[in-house]
Amino acid sequence: MATYVIRNARVVNEGQIQERDVRIENGFIAELGTSVTAKAGDEVIDATGHYLMPGVIDDQVHFREPGLTHKATIRSESRAGVAGGVTTFMEMPNTVPNALTQALLQDKYDIAARTAFANYSFFMGASNDNLDEVLRTDPQSVCGVKAFMGSSTGNMLVDNEQTLNALFSQCPMLIATHCEDEATVRANTARYRAEYPTDAPAHIHPLVRDELACLRSSSLAVELAKQHNTRLHILHLTTADELNLFRNDIPLTEKRITAEVCVHHLWFSADDYETLGNQIKCNPAIKAPHHRAALWEALLDDRLDIIATDHAPHTWEEKQQPYWQAPSGLPLVQHPLLLMLEASLQGKISLEKVVQKMAHAPADCFQIDRRGYVREGYWADLVLVDPGQATEVTPDSILYQCGWSPLTGKTFGHRITHTFVSGELAYKNADSGSAFLVERAGQRISFDR
Repeated sequence: MATYVIRNARVVNEGQIQERDVRIENGFIAELGTSVTAKAGDEVIDATGHYLMPGVIDDQVHFREPGLTHKATIRSESRAGVAGGVTTFMEMPNTVPNALTQALLQDKYDIAARTAFANYSFFMGASNDNLDEVLRTDPQSVCGVKAFMGSSTGNMLVDNEQTLNALFSQCPMLIATHCEDEATVRANTARYRAEYPTDAPAHIHPLVRDELACLRSSSLAVELAKQHNTRLHILHLTTADELNLFRNDIPLTEKRITAEVCVHHLWFSADDYETLGNQIKCNPAIKAPHHRAALWEALLDDRLDIIATDHAPHTWEEKQQPYWQAPSGLPLVQHPLLLMLEASLQGKISLEKVVQKMAHAPADCFQIDRRGYVREGYWADLVLVDPGQATEVTPDSILYQCGWSPLTGKTFGHRITHTFVSGELAYKNADSGSAFLVERAGQRISFDR
């Protein structure tokens, strides 16, 4: 592997911004200091004026492989993520077939070992009838168990009370939940289908998948976790109603119940359905502006622990179908860091907090081995950002296989210039153009549990 020395970077790490040099050797940060000496053969990168951050750890993506590769692949989406500063991803089990056995889970790891540009882990899927398989999951090599407490692809709705109690009482590792009460969603669907049998507007989506559906399901998950002392992580919070379920009076590393917010729920609101329609149809739904404001408040006061994407691509043709037929989900993994850096320019969040929520907190929450920080002895998952150059989202710049983004036409006030994945310079975006410098760089992450 090549050895690198990054000079004069403004390192954003552990609540501080300090000018530092970094030496990368054999995949790791070998030296971090104010004057690192380059050796013969080192590639020296002058990062004057640039921010150096730990790479984004995205704990919730849907890369669609196997079975849905007309939408995306592990290769295509992890490649897009690396261009956006995402160096590690955790992918969900609702592929086809669903990852509900250890053999099917291993199939996904095998694909990633051949094709992933970013570091990777995959969730084991829970269903109403696979508890024995779930309990065989290795906590040291798998990020967690995913339970859809709301409808999903195939046989992944976990709504049996006996199964939920067994899962929460017996599973020794982190359980990540999608929380929307299925009965509430079905009742709302019937009501709005009667009102709009064919030509439904997209703005009814947060009414179909409403606040009550979210609160009922999240409350149940928290109740079960408290009853059984389960390590629970609730994904993609969307409502003000749910936020009192979470604590900010203890450190993240001491929490048994943690929560995530996604970039699109911080960026968009229900007002955007008028212009974007089904492009921002997702589950749980993007809701009214006062919910977005409450999410920001809870993120900043640490009731919400992690920022993720829930990247969920569909083809443009699929999203152009009428509301009732259009699938839920939107592509985001190429742009989460730029979105949050833009929020920092707007004064909504500090750079230090962005790094905390997108790198440090996921590493701590999932107990990832030696990633998520700029520290000597840690894997060199690093991103260089130029605050003096802009990035425009254009059709030509979009790397998702689906080829579209709800952010098309948006110009961000930063540019990601270099992404290191496990010590390899995987992506470079210079004035002469952008390029991927290796065919794949991702490694399977491990966990210190």
